[in-house]
Amino acid sequence: MTDLFVRDLGAGPPVVLVHGSVFDGEGTWARQFPLADRFRLLIPDRRGYGASPDTDREDFEPDALDIADLLGDGAHLVGHSYGGVIALLAAAHRPEAVRSLTVIEPPAFGLVRGDPAVEAMLSGLRAWTVSMAGASPDALLVSFMTMVGGDPSRLPRPLPESLLRGARMLANERPPDEAEIPLDALAAAPFPKLVVSGGHAAPFDAVCDVLERRLPAERAVIVGRGHAVQMTGEPFNERLAGFVRSAEAAA
Repeated sequence: MTDLFVRDLGAGPPVVLVHGSVFDGEGTWARQFPLADRFRLLIPDRRGYGASPDTDREDFEPDALDIADLLGDGAHLVGHSYGGVIALLAAAHRPEAVRSLTVIEPPAFGLVRGDPAVEAMLSGLRAWTVSMAGASPDALLVSFMTMVGGDPSRLPRPLPESLLRGARMLANERPPDEAEIPLDALAAAPFPKLVVSGGHAAPFDAVCDVLERRLPAERAVIVGRGHAVQMTGEPFNERLAGFVRSAEAAA
């Protein structure tokens, strides 16, 4: 059993929501809380985030094992950004426990190496990592959100401890392009898949295009909040709810 802190909201078919970098479970999924009137939401804080135990490094591999364990006897699995990479790996670890899989702009750039837009982003990320060494949490978060298509003006002031903790994790994050996504195994798994993008950045679109084709998966493009598609609230919630209901009906 995982020792992660997990928010457990609502009742109904279980849906595990996996956050990405910087923001913990509540910070990522607050606009999905209304779905608790239809589903049981399980929202973990990954290691190093929120109320979960500390860790020296953010790493998709041990995190994927945590999330695979959290699926229990079966759940719908949703992951945003770095959490999308984790969700893909967790689903491959325990496909029998996945009722459906939804990923939102996972930075699985290892799938699309050689794409000019992706190579430019990875080069920029490496330069950014060097340039931001020793930066304050505030400067780090503003720069990171700008780079991934977020809106740093929405950061709360002063920064709460949850975001300061997220900034420390970001400074010690295993690059997500190192993840080896087992596309063939995922394609062979019978559960439905949905890939969601925000229609704002070619590198993320390139990853989502590959996943749509290779898994294969349904595709949704929901614009308005850049990389943080789930922050659109109702448009994302209705698309996810419809997908989950359809998966439940088909089971």
